[in-house]
Amino acid sequence: MVERTKHFPAKRWIAVATLAGALAGAVAVYLSGTETGKLASAEDRACAAKTEKAQAVGAAATGEVAAMLAADPSQALDDLAFHGPNGEPLTVADFRGKTVLLNLWATWCAPCRAEMPALDALQRKEGGQDFEVVAVNIDQGDDSKPKSFLAETGVSSLNYYRDATLGIFNQTKERALALGLPVTLLIDDDGCLLAHMNGPAHWDSPDAYRLLEAARQN
Repeated sequence: MVERTKHFPAKRWIAVATLAGALAGAVAVYLSGTETGKLASAEDRACAAKTEKAQAVGAAATGEVAAMLAADPSQALDDLAFHGPNGEPLTVADFRGKTVLLNLWATWCAPCRAEMPALDALQRKEGGQDFEVVAVNIDQGDDSKPKSFLAETGVSSLNYYRDATLGIFNQTKERALALGLPVTLLIDDDGCLLAHMNGPAHWDSPDAYRLLEAARQN
């Protein structure tokens, strides 16, 4: 039986889904418009060809993960940057070959704290050569608070990823993918965005596992 951590109110889901729906259009403008002087990169164009797959993944987002919206169009996220467990610089490109659930969180974010045990359970049960939950802490300052929180809550399966500069949050915000925290991005093994969510979810649930199965399909 799947362990349950916490349900999130339906009204909260509706509000998050409405806001995220507005963001979907903004992402399309980001990729197709020229007002900012930025044309879509070759990587973005390659990922845009996966928009049909992203729509299928979005259709699989139901129940506990219903606020996860299909990328429309899909875009390349290879350049999202953060640091690894030993302080080494990383980007999403370093995870090529894996489906990634990228989650941005902070210790001062109550919904982030609530969903962390479920993210840990998802990594424990499904993490491996072809999938990883990449939970990136964005607390400013040193590592003491986030590491203490993870230890106190018994989180042991997640690798420790960190960005104290808020750079990765600002990158996702510029791409119209982030409103606040938590932010979760489902990325395929080529570094292409399949779906995105603002707000918490129950990640150790049958709904989450069905979503992950859809993302892994070619």
